Amino acid sequence: MFENITEPVIIVAVAMIIFLATPLLMKKINLPGIVGPILAGVVLGPNGLNLLARDSTIELLGTVGLLFIIFIAGLELDIDGFLKYRHRSLVFGLLSFFGPLILGFTVGILFQFSVAGSLLIGSIVGSHTLLSYPIASKLGLTKQKAVITTVGGTLVTDVLAMLFLAIISGMSAGDVGVQFWVRLLVSTTIYVGLVFIIIPSLTKHVFRLNGLDGASEFNYVMVVLFVSGWMAMYAGLEPIIGAFLAGLSLNRYIFSQGALMNRINFTANALFIPFFLLSVGMLMNVAALFSSVRALLLTLFITFSLLVGKSIAAYLTTRLFHYSKDEAWLVLGLTIPQAAATLAATLVGFDLELINQNTVNAIIIMILISTIIGPFLTEKHGRRLLNDTPVETTASKRAERILIPMSNPTSVEPLMDLGFLVRASLKSTEPLYPLKVVKKHAKQAEHDVIDAEKMLGHAIFYAAGAEVPVRPLTRVGLNVGKTIERTITEESITTVISGWSGTPTQSEKMFGTIIDNVIDHTYIRHLIVKEDEPIQMTKRLVVILPKQVVYKPGFSDAIHITKNIVKQLSCKVLYVVMDDDFEKTKQAIEAIKPVNNPSFTHLPDWFLVERYCLKLPSHDLILAISARKGTIGWHPSLDELPRKLSLHSTHNFIVFYPYENYELDVRGQRQTPVSVIGAHYDES
Repeated sequence: MFENITEPVIIVAVAMIIFLATPLLMKKINLPGIVGPILAGVVLGPNGLNLLARDSTIELLGTVGLLFIIFIAGLELDIDGFLKYRHRSLVFGLLSFFGPLILGFTVGILFQFSVAGSLLIGSIVGSHTLLSYPIASKLGLTKQKAVITTVGGTLVTDVLAMLFLAIISGMSAGDVGVQFWVRLLVSTTIYVGLVFIIIPSLTKHVFRLNGLDGASEFNYVMVVLFVSGWMAMYAGLEPIIGAFLAGLSLNRYIFSQGALMNRINFTANALFIPFFLLSVGMLMNVAALFSSVRALLLTLFITFSLLVGKSIAAYLTTRLFHYSKDEAWLVLGLTIPQAAATLAATLVGFDLELINQNTVNAIIIMILISTIIGPFLTEKHGRRLLNDTPVETTASKRAERILIPMSNPTSVEPLMDLGFLVRASLKSTEPLYPLKVVKKHAKQAEHDVIDAEKMLGHAIFYAAGAEVPVRPLTRVGLNVGKTIERTITEESITTVISGWSGTPTQSEKMFGTIIDNVIDHTYIRHLIVKEDEPIQMTKRLVVILPKQVVYKPGFSDAIHITKNIVKQLSCKVLYVVMDDDFEKTKQAIEAIKPVNNPSFTHLPDWFLVERYCLKLPSHDLILAISARKGTIGWHPSLDELPRKLSLHSTHNFIVFYPYENYELDVRGQRQTPVSVIGAHYDES
């Protein structure tokens, strides 16, 4: 035993060494990195070498880490995925929670815990953490039905765990009678209602503010997190309930590929969550674990209730939905690990004196065992499923490179945000290519190049916040459009994302001479975006599909990208079909991966489409699948739609030009209209 370290600088230094070294050591012995700080807390804490005390500083930082864990769980929940597979997910979630809960509750009663304490033990083993999910992701099994069912069931177990924790916390505070249940129901209903009404509304206004930088956005999210936790206490709930609800309320406004989400994850995972894990490890007393037969039996019984309860849930679910043996083991491997919610509930229960030191020891041992078994089963049986899992292929093996020409400093972040979404949709590993073209003037070229480097520096800094690599390009040329076209060729660009102010430079042009010429002289994807408010404010993507557009070579590719954008934004999608063969278009869209839950409407006339778009709510993002003049699907009204939307509405909108096969381009001479009669749609 040693004397406690009291110097703050030394305490932080020791903690940082722990956070750096222990995850690396755990990887060497094939254990999850999360185990490292916990074991360090056991060894260096008051029940070990006594180097670090579990004082107010550790408790403060650990509490913040706890709130971050639950908050991020709410942020990352795939709400739409759960709704889509709600029947399977609901069945599995209920079995996976209540099966272990009954066993855990029985263990608590057998060991003479109170009803509240027994329920807490049951809810602890009933929840689970998708600690093994990254393994399934690396194996390419995220679309596998067993994985989808498990991820959806996680929403059920998380919500039930939070609900039980709220009830248990209330039970521990006083007499459990009619008045308690009425008060809990009323206060919870009011609190939840206020969270889901006020926070989304306030978030819309805050994110629309001009000049809001990344630090201000992050600080706003922190205000939402901690004020929600604070208000939960006034409602008679635990702060982690408020953190979870805060995450859910912001779920649709912070997309996973954005810089803001990366800042949240970085802050949590680099600093506060490790402090929480360290503080949990400090609670464990190894000597007490082996001090009595009762303590050992409690550990064995709690671990038994977890393993048996989760195994029964996985077995029944996979038999009910006719999953294979390896799929059943994969489900079990994903749901055995205990970490975030388990640690959170354990700490709360210990603070409320519902469980004792022996129980904390038993739960931490259970966590360590589960974090070894779960990843092992996931990797072993996930690899066995690889041969049976269809591998998605793309039409082109070219590296997906996205060029983002920039001219206005205020449009840098909106264009980069769309670039993040498209890059993730294409699963590209290439950097983004922000481009600034400087006109070649003898007197001003040098000054303009300096300004260009400042603008590109902003793009680099913003992309770094989202951990997206960039390759900034500065080009000097007499003709901006020709310089962009030359860059497309030199850098093997496959997609261009351009911003548009909403005002064309000439009446006969759609977007202005530069953009129009680049569209006309290239065959790759081109997205033109007019954005009046942040794209993460989107509640629904409205996709306009002109007649004959399904016959375009790049149609399936364009729909694939839009579906992935919908998935990342966690928004709804509506397809406005103009083609006379409505059912064929609908079937073609539904056959393209990923599978969403789309809505469809049929508007066969351009006049109806324009009127419909102008009446849409402001939070809808309009995306028109367009066509280059003279190619299949082109219509004069396509050229007029952006101008009309810009003049008569405040909607964000994107005009998406799919790629054209150079060899199959039927325009003949540029911009020569051709007949679409006899066009053939290849359904493969």
